[in-house]
Amino acid sequence: MIGKINNFNFKSLLILNTSALAITCYFFNNYIYIGFFTFFFIISLFTTRKGLKIIKQLNLVQNIRSEGPTNHYKKSNTPTMGGIFLVLPFLIFLLIININLGSTKLMLLLITVLGFFITGFLDDYLSIQKKENTGLKSKDKFVLQSVISIIFIFLAYEKDLLNPFIEISNSWGINTGIFIIPISFLILVGISNSVNLSDGLDGLASGCSAIIFYGLGTEILIKGQQEILIFSTLCYSMSGICLGFLKYNSYPAKIFMGDTGSLSIGAILGSIALLTNSIFTLSIFSGIFIIESLSVIIQVSYFKVTKKLFHTGKRIFLMAPLHHHFELKGVQEQKIVENFWKINILLVILGIVLKINL
Repeated sequence: MIGKINNFNFKSLLILNTSALAITCYFFNNYIYIGFFTFFFIISLFTTRKGLKIIKQLNLVQNIRSEGPTNHYKKSNTPTMGGIFLVLPFLIFLLIININLGSTKLMLLLITVLGFFITGFLDDYLSIQKKENTGLKSKDKFVLQSVISIIFIFLAYEKDLLNPFIEISNSWGINTGIFIIPISFLILVGISNSVNLSDGLDGLASGCSAIIFYGLGTEILIKGQQEILIFSTLCYSMSGICLGFLKYNSYPAKIFMGDTGSLSIGAILGSIALLTNSIFTLSIFSGIFIIESLSVIIQVSYFKVTKKLFHTGKRIFLMAPLHHHFELKGVQEQKIVENFWKINILLVILGIVLKINL
């Protein structure tokens, strides 16, 4: 049964992603990117496998929230905080590149991702300590994310690294002026939390992230700006890292990334998009993450409004985020993830086509 349901699995996504990158490298006549992708895919396989043993020894296991779908109780005691072994190779690589290039953009990216990484780590660690699904209070986590994002935005804006002219294509865009500041805040905090909310099914966040990182790396290549090509290398490397982690995170997951991974992935995506003026395209690529986040906002808002008006809160979805709604509708977890991956692939194709043709 699982074989029939999960006909678009980890191996399928790996082959598709690798083939797409090989075609991209051929088109741009530069195969170094597939080298970095492959290298970090192997690194991720190794670090995740070794990290899984360490996490089991330390008994760092997931606590399942009681208000979630009942079929998730079987996921209790699954090793978590796997994001440590997903993000650390990227941070080390980024540090090495920055030492060699001395780039302000790369330093900003490093500081920001490290900040979100520490925030996610604290949240996961406290959750395990308290034996609950909540570590940091939502307000505290939001404050930490906001402080890190504001520091990034202030430094980037001061050094003229935030382009207020949001590029829609190579020929036209939208001049946001001073509004680039709140837009940047929304991108950083919004995407990091959206990835976090999407990390509720085995392989959903890691698989979609691998697809988006490929798309973002390709979009940056299409720009043809020499000074930002290093970010393509970083994106393709992260795509490989996410796929390496997915080997152990796909259904049935042997390890979860936790907030340590999901918040960091969102921070990487948001920061790179802001530093390379790829906001518009990222918003298309990240459609799954955005819809997942919007489903929560809609559900909570509708419940509060109806409770105030009718003294009884009503819901639009059976449960939010959206993937839980489909679960409660009776759709198999593997099928939901498979379909979300496929939609994300189509969104990446759409974003690249629009980039080329607009």
